[in-house]
Amino acid sequence: MFIFLRSLVIMGRKTRNPNHRVSLLLSSTTSSPSLLNPNNIYFCNCSSPSSSSSSSYAFLFCVTGFLCLFRSFSSKSSCDELGHGLDRESVYEIVKNERWDDCRISRLFASALAPICVSNILLQLKEEPVLAFKFFKLAETRPNFRHTSEGYCILVHILFFHRHYSEAHGILNDLVSSSRVLPGWDVFDIMWSTRNTCRFGWGVFDTLFNVLVESGRFEEANACFSRMRMFKVLPKARSCNLLLGRLTKMGRGEFSKKFFKEMIGAGVKPSVFTYNIMIDYLCKEGDMEGAQRLYSDMKLLNVTPDIVTYNTLIDGHGKLGQLNESVCIYNDMKVSGCDPDVITYNALINCFCKFGKMPQAFEFLHYMKKNGLKPNVVTYSTFIDAFCKEGMMQEAVKFFMDMRRVGLIPNEFTYTSLIDANCKAGCIREAAQLIKEMSEAGITVNIVTCTALLDGLSKEGKMKEADEFLKEMVKTGISPNLKSYTTLLHGYIKSKNISKAMDVWEQMESKNVKPDLLLYGTLVLRLCNDKKFEDVKVVLKEMKQSGTDANFVIYTTIMDAYFKSGQPKEALNLFQEMNDIGMAPSVVTYGVLIDGLCKLGYVQDGLDYFFKMLGDGLVPNIIVYTALIDGLCKNDRLEIAMKLFDEMLEKSLIPDVTAYTCLIDGNLKNGNIKEALILKDRMVKSGIKLDLYAYTSLICGLCKCDQILEARIYFNEMITNGVHPDDIIYGCLVKKYHELGNTREAEELQNEMIGRQVMNGVSD
Repeated sequence: MFIFLRSLVIMGRKTRNPNHRVSLLLSSTTSSPSLLNPNNIYFCNCSSPSSSSSSSYAFLFCVTGFLCLFRSFSSKSSCDELGHGLDRESVYEIVKNERWDDCRISRLFASALAPICVSNILLQLKEEPVLAFKFFKLAETRPNFRHTSEGYCILVHILFFHRHYSEAHGILNDLVSSSRVLPGWDVFDIMWSTRNTCRFGWGVFDTLFNVLVESGRFEEANACFSRMRMFKVLPKARSCNLLLGRLTKMGRGEFSKKFFKEMIGAGVKPSVFTYNIMIDYLCKEGDMEGAQRLYSDMKLLNVTPDIVTYNTLIDGHGKLGQLNESVCIYNDMKVSGCDPDVITYNALINCFCKFGKMPQAFEFLHYMKKNGLKPNVVTYSTFIDAFCKEGMMQEAVKFFMDMRRVGLIPNEFTYTSLIDANCKAGCIREAAQLIKEMSEAGITVNIVTCTALLDGLSKEGKMKEADEFLKEMVKTGISPNLKSYTTLLHGYIKSKNISKAMDVWEQMESKNVKPDLLLYGTLVLRLCNDKKFEDVKVVLKEMKQSGTDANFVIYTTIMDAYFKSGQPKEALNLFQEMNDIGMAPSVVTYGVLIDGLCKLGYVQDGLDYFFKMLGDGLVPNIIVYTALIDGLCKNDRLEIAMKLFDEMLEKSLIPDVTAYTCLIDGNLKNGNIKEALILKDRMVKSGIKLDLYAYTSLICGLCKCDQILEARIYFNEMITNGVHPDDIIYGCLVKKYHELGNTREAEELQNEMIGRQVMNGVSD
């Protein structure tokens, strides 16, 4: 009764989608097989030829389900009973002689039960795989006919049993790839239900697993593996390796690690290739602990590591700077009797060069040659790149000449290293010559090489040449990328040619090259420096539209520019916007905010934000304290400034020259000469040297406090310490001497100032 009810349910579903065939495979317990069903397999199908309505097939489906329930198909049922006049011998003769125009065949395919009959005919031909395959392909060409899933699976079993593996693989691929196929584990169920078509073997299920992997149906392959594990028909390690390899190449590492554990748990014995796939993935992810664990597991399970295993581990450790570990693997390799190859030595040379260990790299070059291995293009290119990065151009050129002398042709990596190094050294002409040489040698000039030259031209300020080179790139079919445009944009910004920079920006937009956060930040900084705040707002709007969120650095940069241009309201609005969008201000942001407010005279507001900063759990740094102390001192709030200074010391923050200068200046303005001089002594004892601004505050402050002799002492001290007085210091001293009536000293200082070629801004 259950079968009948299931038929009714599926009938309802398929009536809504008549083009989708459903096939139910039911096993019979009938002892004597019928002519068309010798394996006791019954089929209940719905087909959908255009000539019939969906309701008729729904009805047929229901009826066949009912018939299956009562097992009303007798053991004597045959194609004759269906009215087609076919028996075993006639089917064999028709297919063998390709008499496709036989009227009995035509009547068969005109029947609604054709898919069932075709599957049964395939069973009759199970000893003739070529004929079965031929008949299957013929049926596909008949109008309005579609094979059942069981028909596919029966043929696969027949072909596989007779070792027609390629054809079996192709039929399975067709089944899996068809739009009407059920998920992978359902295909497995049908394959399992039809397994007695021929003598049972496990290889066909391994092929199904392979087909699912090859077609990129990884989740279905995993589900199929679970079903295979349940029925104890496990795929081969080679097939599992195929899935692991595909997953790791696509970056689906967690999936691959999970499947690796499942295959081990199921009892599939991993091979050295299995371990190599997983070790390679873990090394590329930087998980060297995991890679080392697998390496240890290999040895415990008596799976002998091969040269690929060792080379992968050496390279993985080396790229992370774990040079000792790389050498240990190299030694293990030799002890195990696995001879290092060129790839081994190149990996070692690369990692030692990368981390500035050139002498050790040369040692491995020596071992390489000693073992009869010849350095290849990669070996030479690695050394050339290392020399270039160290600025050792002569050595790089020597290696470049040597590699050509021994018959090795430099590749694009070799040339790019030399071109980039020449550009950074300002040797633009040599770099351009190398690009020309590359082109003449038939070596592809790629975007990386071109960007290196663009960068060199831009840094040298040769923007006209850079622009022309960009146009040549486009003509030769090299499309500029984000880095190329960024290089040009930086060059134009550096040369203060905002108009050209915006032209480059528009080119990027027209080519659908999306700027990154760094490029947006660079543009915002330049616009802020030029006080083009309206343009800044346009850029921020564009960032939002493109889905790039401005970070706290960009917000802080704009706030700082607003303060410097005397627009505190705009800066505070931006600060509020940061809070509104949930962006937590950093210590740097608060530093800019407090410094900006204090410099514009809003000291109390600065103090309020200082306490808000503490409330937010942020720890003020030396810059925040110094900005606040400076503002307080300049606004005659010396007492609070001194408290903050002491608080800095309690928190083990070492005041800098600016903090001391602010307090010295504030104390002298308030007539606190003793406190100012004590601060000066503390400053010197802490190892901080007085700069021009510190001496200016000290000398001018002492002059205003009528301490001309002390001021003159510090004036002489600053000259002795190599700090040159400016016109402000001279002006203070000259003015004070004039006030005291000491014109001789005043005139001497004026003459000295003229002799030192200090601009005279002092009037008598």
